[in-house]
Amino acid sequence: MPPDLKGHAEVARRYFLGLGAAGAAAWSASPLAAGDPRTDARLAEAISKLEYLTPLDHVRILGRGNPPPSKLPPEKLREVGLHPDTWFLEVRPDTESDVKLERPLSRELGTALDWKALMGLAARHAVRYMHVCTCTNVADPFHMCLWEGVPLREVVWMTKPAGNIRRAYYYGYKTDESKQFQSSLALGRILEDPPGELPVILAHKMNGQPISGALGGPVRMIVPGSYGNRSIKWLQHVVLTNAFQANDTYAEANNDVESPIKTQARFINAPTKIPAGKPAAVTGLAQVGMSGLSKVQYSTGPEEWMDAAILAPPKDWGGGLPGGKLPAVPRQINPATGQPYVWPIRDTIVHWAALLPALAAGSYNLRCRTIDANGIAQPMPRPLPRTGVNAIQQVALVVEE
Repeated sequence: MPPDLKGHAEVARRYFLGLGAAGAAAWSASPLAAGDPRTDARLAEAISKLEYLTPLDHVRILGRGNPPPSKLPPEKLREVGLHPDTWFLEVRPDTESDVKLERPLSRELGTALDWKALMGLAARHAVRYMHVCTCTNVADPFHMCLWEGVPLREVVWMTKPAGNIRRAYYYGYKTDESKQFQSSLALGRILEDPPGELPVILAHKMNGQPISGALGGPVRMIVPGSYGNRSIKWLQHVVLTNAFQANDTYAEANNDVESPIKTQARFINAPTKIPAGKPAAVTGLAQVGMSGLSKVQYSTGPEEWMDAAILAPPKDWGGGLPGGKLPAVPRQINPATGQPYVWPIRDTIVHWAALLPALAAGSYNLRCRTIDANGIAQPMPRPLPRTGVNAIQQVALVVEE
């Protein structure tokens, strides 16, 4: 088994064996217990998702343009400012509103923020936290990473804002005339964090490594609690405005760009054929959204829902971190114990496992869902489309004699 899967597999093994003889039999037949699961490409892909933090070579990135910025060669990335040696960030007033800035960060004025200045800010203000990256219109999370960066407010204050600012519009680099990725935030959310909330950051590291141009770097926005459409990649421009409207790319596609992340369950390893009379192992992940998570449940029939086991925090966080250990100190981790303050962590993922009961031969509809911390079952309380995908996942299961 690939080394980066051992931690999760061990947690799953202990869970199944704790269920007694039936659980031990299910574990022995499970793909997680196989000597070398990489012999089946489909299975290898599913098992690779069991690692808590996503390895950087498994990170999924969306880009616009022909080619998208992620496909530019190294020399072109350097030329257009997507390399630490050439990167810049402008924070300018909106010329169409009455914004008052005493010191704009501008290339024309020679005051734009460069990499050296960003690292100076990082030495004093950098924060780390884990956060899932998930698309408003895609069911599976793209990646789960540990992010490190400078709170955006530190850079906004550098401009000495004096008045008439309601929002920040921010833009990523674009390679051609295609619609670029852009988004916006209320100034209040940038300058002040609600109790227990994480700051909006200019991220420059993923899983302890610099963010490459291929992965949206060297700097990208991370907006806690929001879908990925707000965490703009290849960041180079912030415009402070007195306009009240959002200008987000996805707003034009009938999306609710303000929608917080939803709580939902997804299968990772769900069988499609199993023998009659024998239990079977199932694993999955749950995306923990604004309303938290209290339970994950599964069902093989139209009505009955059974509780799955939510797995404990991993000892090996994966993601390419040395020894699988988290660096000191992510905001969600108690420095005294090295454990999360709460589990599951909001705006991240958690793995779950279940033992399907021995079923008679026939066709079944295998489903999974979450119950949030308010006791509300997926897909409620926000089932409407274009506010984040959270439809209940279904897998056709055939039980054979």
